[in-house]
Amino acid sequence: MKNSVKTTLLAIFMLLSCISMTGRGGWKREETIAKSTTGREKLLREVSFLSDSLCGGRATGTGENMAAAFWIHNQFAGADLLPFGPDYGIHFKTPTGVCGHNLAGMIPASYTMPADGYVIVGAHYDHLGTLDGNLYPGADANASGTVALTSLAQMFGQMKKMGKVYPCNIIFVAFDAKEMNMAGSEYLWKLIDYGMLKDPITGQSITKEKIRLMVNIDQIGSSMSPIRSNRPDYMLMLGTESLPKDKRLNLEVCNMLHDINLDLCLSYYGSKAFTEVFYKLSDQRVFVENKVPAVFFTSGITMNTNKTRDKAESLNYEVLRKRIYLIYHWIESVL
Repeated sequence: MKNSVKTTLLAIFMLLSCISMTGRGGWKREETIAKSTTGREKLLREVSFLSDSLCGGRATGTGENMAAAFWIHNQFAGADLLPFGPDYGIHFKTPTGVCGHNLAGMIPASYTMPADGYVIVGAHYDHLGTLDGNLYPGADANASGTVALTSLAQMFGQMKKMGKVYPCNIIFVAFDAKEMNMAGSEYLWKLIDYGMLKDPITGQSITKEKIRLMVNIDQIGSSMSPIRSNRPDYMLMLGTESLPKDKRLNLEVCNMLHDINLDLCLSYYGSKAFTEVFYKLSDQRVFVENKVPAVFFTSGITMNTNKTRDKAESLNYEVLRKRIYLIYHWIESVL
């Protein structure tokens, strides 16, 4: 039997063992409750808001960007995330002097027995704004990833309210200024590097050594660039080689066990060269450069990317819903 088959069977066995410890019925109840926080209509409504003229393309430093930031603040508060700072805000200056606003909150592993490990889940919410009188809505880039981020926060938050204990803390970060050479994620890394990012419960520094994984979500809502022409229900994941060997098949296993059945590709459309390029084109880059395990979920660049036609109605919300579910189950499997 080939080693890859053995590894797949081992991964399935381990996940099935975890399920059997709580009972199939308990697992299904948890799954139903978590998924109840996210539906197609809700996703459409939220992406529509973030890509509406009210948010004006969400360019860093604008009032319209702040409207999106306030919305994210409310989503994090509704999920009962513990804030980094009084308002979830981590404020910074970009190299051009523009004020940016990351938002960050944490779901603790346990309130009574704090854990010393962290998984960071991120997505940028800024976009190009309004240029020469033309609105760049940024529905896929990256209202879709922002809504996926807040949905995941709500799903994990709901499970935490039910008393679920996780083996490590989960930090959710909405990055600003990705379109300014990823200034938001670069600033977050500086805080980590200087020991200035503090755990909201313990007050201890969250150092590089304590970060087990960074998960980034960017452009996750489209079905316009499928892996195979007859499968609009697909998703790309880059960075699996940075994971421990026993975790590298978890996405495929979760896809099967939870009956999500997306068409998956663990590279950028099978190209090694393009995978290496795209793996460093979003906010996971600074984590990759500093040797922190990092993965990147996306549905790929499309003909609408960074165009005025990147509107809410162009996305596939049923597929987006499935992608969010799969990312949720995958994160649970690697905690």
